[in-house]
Amino acid sequence: MSPKLINIGFGNSVVSRRVLAIVSPNAAPIRRLRDEARADKRLIDATQGRKTRSVIITDSNHVILSAIQAETIAQRFSPECTLTKEDLEK
Repeated sequence: MSPKLINIGFGNSVVSRRVLAIVSPNAAPIRRLRDEARADKRLIDATQGRKTRSVIITDSNHVILSAIQAETIAQRFSPECTLTKEDLEK
């Protein structure tokens, strides 16, 4: 299965197999996660200066900020994009 790139806004993309979660940035635990990632230099800001509308967490423990709604990004995953046993063991 070849990796699929998911557009997260403004010409930025993320590999679909690497995404663990797409969440709303409003909850306090997500804000703490974002602050910790910034301190550890694991934060990637793909908002182009706009309001953060979703936070993407990857399997490499990076945190990606996007100006696109979490629901919109989730819809960009195709129905055939499912986790295999191989993906879960990585």
